[in-house]
Amino acid sequence: MRDLGVGFGYLVKGQRWVVRHGRSYGFGLLPGLITLVLYAATLVALAVWGEDAIGWATPFADHWSSPWQGLFRGFLTAVLFALALLLAVLTFTAVTLLIGQPFYENLSERVDADVSPDGTVPQSGLPLWRELWISARDSARILVRAALWGVLLFALGFLPFVGQTVVPVLGFLVTGFFLTEELAAVALQRRGVDLRSRLALLRARKTLVWGFGTPLGLAFLVPFVAVFLMPGAVAGATLLARDLLGEENADDGRAPGADGRSHREGVTP
Repeated sequence: MRDLGVGFGYLVKGQRWVVRHGRSYGFGLLPGLITLVLYAATLVALAVWGEDAIGWATPFADHWSSPWQGLFRGFLTAVLFALALLLAVLTFTAVTLLIGQPFYENLSERVDADVSPDGTVPQSGLPLWRELWISARDSARILVRAALWGVLLFALGFLPFVGQTVVPVLGFLVTGFFLTEELAAVALQRRGVDLRSRLALLRARKTLVWGFGTPLGLAFLVPFVAVFLMPGAVAGATLLARDLLGEENADDGRAPGADGRSHREGVTP
């Protein structure tokens, strides 16, 4: 359970880091603002025309008597918007990171240089187009996994009691896990850690991941908050990635792992 507090601590430290480095913070806001505009336009369009889309998709209900037709289509419209909102939360990070790859790559490198005892900044050695391709490919794979989890949790939501208590908690834990993966990927990809190895690292420290990603996922539900927290989230995820790999930080003078050993043991990038 200690890892829950450690993970949340990295989230806080990341926000503090960008506050101390105002120029990096302002630079990191741009991708989130662009993504926010795109998502807001999509959700507004769905709110305006979602009911028409449901009506078009359910012609069999055209002749249903009142109030059943309205209740049925109203329920489906609400479900469609809820799923779109959940998908927006799950994909916001991936899309923002893809749009802002050069921005966040630079921010993550600055964090590494700042906390590394010798100022070493790991580099992938890959050209930008290759890094963008790997990031887009891995994000697509993560989104498929997240979508499958979303469908499963949606189905479980119809179970009495469990659907109203356990399922929402599981939903936030799943969201937190995938948010953390996307954010930590910025630093881990530069270190040559592929998707399978990243997932293995995160699964080995799930409570650490939940401590970082779950509060962030909850915060992202508040309109506009995601934009302002993204730069600090990338900075915090870089610190978390260093912990996962057992790298030494200048601020503590030792490997961040609880036992002082590398958590990369047994994981081959």
